[in-house]
Amino acid sequence: MMSRTRRLLSLSTAILVATTAIAAAEPSAELVEAAKKEGMLTTIALPHSWCGYGDVIASFKAKYPEIQVNELNPDAGSADEVEAIKANKDNKGPQAPDVVDVGLAFGPQMKAEGLLQPYKVSTWDEIPDTIKDAEGYWYGDYYGVLSFIVNKDLVKNTPADWADLLKPEYAAQVALAGDPRASNQAILGVLAAGLSKGAKPGEESGKAGLEYFAELNKAGNFVPVIAKAGTIAQGATPIAIAWDYNALAWRDELKDNPPVEVVVPKSGVLAGVYVQGISAYAPHPNAAKLWMEHLYSDEGQNLWLKGYCHPARFNAMVKAGKVPQELIDALPPAESYEAAVFPTVEEQNANKASVTGGWDGVVGANVQ
Repeated sequence: MMSRTRRLLSLSTAILVATTAIAAAEPSAELVEAAKKEGMLTTIALPHSWCGYGDVIASFKAKYPEIQVNELNPDAGSADEVEAIKANKDNKGPQAPDVVDVGLAFGPQMKAEGLLQPYKVSTWDEIPDTIKDAEGYWYGDYYGVLSFIVNKDLVKNTPADWADLLKPEYAAQVALAGDPRASNQAILGVLAAGLSKGAKPGEESGKAGLEYFAELNKAGNFVPVIAKAGTIAQGATPIAIAWDYNALAWRDELKDNPPVEVVVPKSGVLAGVYVQGISAYAPHPNAAKLWMEHLYSDEGQNLWLKGYCHPARFNAMVKAGKVPQELIDALPPAESYEAAVFPTVEEQNANKASVTGGWDGVVGANVQ
């Protein structure tokens, strides 16, 4: 049998083919100096438990104490990030984001709308071509798969697949980790449900997914509450559909109070890539570039991996022996990811249009 390391590596290689250029170790002294002069970096939509962002931000602050990190709305969704840039085009104050971390489908949209500026980090060549804009306007940062996180104090039988969630025993228990009209995580949750019904990724999966959630809502199983660690623990959302890295981080955060189980469904296994970008209207463009250098450094990539996210440079870093074995061992078994579907940008865009445009009419649940 292949070792878990080799299985993970071969899995990732099959999904994301990366080149193996030598990565520059440190950003230029000129960039560091220019960023320090700006003195601030404004982020948005970065919960500290998401992908290990708490440690990522702390390490940036420790490395560059002269730069204040101003964190806007950690619970915002990708669509909220887009709107924050639009709303602050002429504002150089603290409400204007410098950088965004959005779902893959939002990258090309933001580029087309003139909301991003190009920048290629020093490790650019190790980011797979399939998940970055050739001109440098947006670039993949990490990926995970959608999973179920289950409060075992309240749910006796852990659901193993999407079809299970429709059973009467899960009445008023199932929630999404976002509003499917705005949150990339929730929009793709609908796509995954559609895949489980045999639909192809795209408009078809969006429609099938909406029908699934309409059925779930009609059965009384769907809870229109945005799920987080707190709502899972309190029992408001005993079963949540969330990225595996969020679910695993919430499990660690809850420390067995209550005990939770994280499962990757047997069908409709959906992998989602997120992307970074710098606002075209960034008040602190050099601090934004320095932040990107930090994220795509060996340190930044390994901190994401510590937060259970597969970082964009994973293949190249494993090949170069830069990933500690304990980080690989802490991930779920590679078998969980073998059936994962990686929808293209076009498929995600078609799904997104279908879900955001049809949720109110088809499902009719006001998720808050």
